[in-house]
Amino acid sequence: MAGAGDSIRALLRAANALLQQRRYHAALAVIKGFRNGAVYGAKIRAPHALVMTFLFKSGSLREKLKSIAQATYAHSRNLAYFVFTYKGLLAAQSRLQGKKIPFHTFLAACIGGWLVFGDNNPINSQIIMYLLSRILFGLSRLAVEKGYIPQPKQDPFPLVAALVWGTVLWLFEYHRETLQPSLQSSMTYLYEDSEVWHDLSDFLIYNKRTDSK
Repeated sequence: MAGAGDSIRALLRAANALLQQRRYHAALAVIKGFRNGAVYGAKIRAPHALVMTFLFKSGSLREKLKSIAQATYAHSRNLAYFVFTYKGLLAAQSRLQGKKIPFHTFLAACIGGWLVFGDNNPINSQIIMYLLSRILFGLSRLAVEKGYIPQPKQDPFPLVAALVWGTVLWLFEYHRETLQPSLQSSMTYLYEDSEVWHDLSDFLIYNKRTDSK
């Protein structure tokens, strides 16, 4: 037993020594990136899938838990693959050119996005839309920073909020099929289900009655 313990401690020391080797840093960063992508994807998707599934999806408890597990796995896997691909391509470009330049980041991420997130499915669609909204805000701020557009005299956020809500409700009312299914479900709950009730039970306590009265 003592011999096994000594072997484990020696293995841990060797592993820690390897992790301190500067020449292996790029390769180890790729592996750590894969790990962080998997963990972060699971942390983000699991609670979201749990809430959305139990709020809006029908089916047995087993079916709901299976759906949550599948969504969590898909998000975690895709993010892990993307980080692995991105950091690997970034390291390869830096090694080939001898230095890192901004275009390396863009190219590596483009290739990773094409390979990992190119499949048009609900999980990838949500991730891309999440990123797109952040990109639009980021590019707007960058354009002001660089002087490409003048600094607004007043905070433009109230106008942005008005246009976003006006547009999404118009789409929901007249072109619903253009919106993502999860958004349709949320807006149906908020704006259509609130129009229907029969008594106090489904006015205040439940959204919809389950009986046939």
